[in-house]
Amino acid sequence: MPPIALDWLHIAALLGAVQGVFLALILATQRRNQAANRLLAVVMIAFSIHLASTVYYASGLEQRFPHFFGVSYPLPLLYGPAVYLYAVAASDRNRKLRWRDGLHFLPFALVVLASANVYLMSGPEKLAFYSDLQRGIAPLQVKVTDPLKFVSGMSYATATLLFLRRHVRRVKDSYSSVERVNLQWLVWLAMASAAIWVLATGFAMIERVDHPIVRRADDIVSVSIAVFVYAVGYMALRQPEIFNFAAVDRRPTEPETPSPAPSPVPEPVVEPPVASAESTVARYERSGLTESEAAALKAALVAAMEKRRLYRNSELTLADLAEELDTTPHKVSAVLNSQLNQTFYDFVNSYRVRDVQRRIADDQARHLTILALAMDAGFASKSTFNHVFRQHTGRTPSDYRQSLSA
Repeated sequence: MPPIALDWLHIAALLGAVQGVFLALILATQRRNQAANRLLAVVMIAFSIHLASTVYYASGLEQRFPHFFGVSYPLPLLYGPAVYLYAVAASDRNRKLRWRDGLHFLPFALVVLASANVYLMSGPEKLAFYSDLQRGIAPLQVKVTDPLKFVSGMSYATATLLFLRRHVRRVKDSYSSVERVNLQWLVWLAMASAAIWVLATGFAMIERVDHPIVRRADDIVSVSIAVFVYAVGYMALRQPEIFNFAAVDRRPTEPETPSPAPSPVPEPVVEPPVASAESTVARYERSGLTESEAAALKAALVAAMEKRRLYRNSELTLADLAEELDTTPHKVSAVLNSQLNQTFYDFVNSYRVRDVQRRIADDQARHLTILALAMDAGFASKSTFNHVFRQHTGRTPSDYRQSLSA
């Protein structure tokens, strides 16, 4: 048997497998948000086995150790469901795994059972089976399973991205700053997973093309997975809080005795579109508010922003604001959605933008940088401030200041 020779692609895949095992051990021992951590640990272990199998076949180790043949074959059916359920569990630390979640792994289990006859083969029989596969002789189960892997991967990648799109709305209903809740981490994870599936699917569609890159398709996909594993490890060490996302519970609480309505204050400067009477009444009924109570709560919300300037707290949440107003997050959210037609995130940040605009126009604040004004107004990062400011004004902060100077 000739000595094992590995190129840099195989070495990168092997190092990625080691990194994946190390990260899986760290995730499995985390005490917080255990459901999400364990799901991501499963993904890392599955990726590690896949990467190790790339080296196994590329180096000809199947000839020496044929009993490991086919171990990684059903794993692609595990990636999509595990990443999707991880996104679901990571978005809410109170989310527990349910028996119905196991249905997502049913295709993986069925393929494992269908492949049992191959796993029970002797070493020489496995080598003969592998030789047939290389010559294009494949049984029906392989012809069915191979396309199913790509359908499953692309479907779950799409489902994950759609879930996170809905998740954006839920986060902005509860937080005024999203930096600490690591929304971008979840989006990045889903997009990276989807990109790997697009790459693998593209190579599968042109596998008959005789080109050096196509001939190394499996190795290129494996290196992409290795880079993904490296990135997960980097983010885990750099931002350990990404695995500890805590969602604000917006569900209605038990019926309570209505508190006295707050005193009305002047309406905000910008009036949102008026909702239909029927839809507004329905929303009030679901929140337990009468129309007069909703109007009073709206006035109290505006007063909290305009007079008490609660928006200057960069970590202000829906629960914090509800506590300040002696009400429930569900009722505050109902009023924001029905009367102001805004998410909590947009509502608070609109006041932060107006605060910055006011101070930019104030001669006494000209010695301060725009970033300092943004931090004073409650923004938690420069990137978020620039994005929100331009969204509300149509200009960058520096352009806005220059226009006032001119």
